[in-house]
Amino acid sequence: MITREEIANVLDQPVYDGDGNKIGDAKHVFFDDMTGRPEWVSVKTGMFGSTESFVPIRDAALVQDHLEVPYGKDQVKGAPSVDVDAGGHLSETEEHRLYDYYGINWDSVLSEAERTDDDRFATGPGTAGAAGAAGTAGAAGLAGTAGTAGAAGTAGGRTGREDAMRREGMRGDEAMTRSEEQMHIGVERHESGRARLRKYVVTEEVQQTVPVTHEEVRVVREPITDANRDEALAGPEISEAEHEVTLHAERPVVETETVPVERVRMTTEELTENETVRGQVRKERIEAETESFTEGETKNARDDKRRGGK
Repeated sequence: MITREEIANVLDQPVYDGDGNKIGDAKHVFFDDMTGRPEWVSVKTGMFGSTESFVPIRDAALVQDHLEVPYGKDQVKGAPSVDVDAGGHLSETEEHRLYDYYGINWDSVLSEAERTDDDRFATGPGTAGAAGAAGTAGAAGLAGTAGTAGAAGTAGGRTGREDAMRREGMRGDEAMTRSEEQMHIGVERHESGRARLRKYVVTEEVQQTVPVTHEEVRVVREPITDANRDEALAGPEISEAEHEVTLHAERPVVETETVPVERVRMTTEELTENETVRGQVRKERIEAETESFTEGETKNARDDKRRGGK
């Protein structure tokens, strides 16, 4: 069980489950009004610690530099979301819902709180009422001191619990610590797409003009002259004859040849652009309230009147 003296060693420290898995970091410690003992720790989970999950601290242990709780990581991250009021308190309904989620019997919690309350603070007759909402350690918890006590259960007359609330609430220099949330923004790298080079074959029609030659027959007639007379009279005078000539022509012949023309590869380059991120942060405000007493009225008489006394 974590004691008040160990609170300073818990806040902002890692929180692990029983299997050694890190759940998150401890943000706040909440005290039970009736027992004055640490009851809950809120753990920052999710991306950049954007959410807080409540986990019971009664069975937790401080192991070296981290807090170890007997609940699995997924169970803690799946705990129901609860609202903490402006005074840093959990309502009884919210606390009851958390106990049910973690399988802790509510009646046993009340019985234990009442026994502890009777042992510590009982100063007169009267039965202690239901457990009040737990107070938050807040920034004061960083220094190892208790935060504001939550709303206490009712009891007959002026009970020891009222004195306990007064002692807890006025502890220290009677100054309040105002806290506020700060938004921390980081970036994470993730896959946004894929690019690939793919080579495939296409067939294109190519047209090119080339010159080709061919032979044609042309009859040449030459007159008989002294120069060719002998050749002309070399054959018989009257006869039949034929002479054959082989004709030639050119035609296009197509051949293909594979030649490398270029090399293609892919590279990546990083481009930086500005993106606006919006979020919500909570801030505490502290205001002073004053009350005036009627003439002759003392503070004790006024306190009795507020409690329904005469």
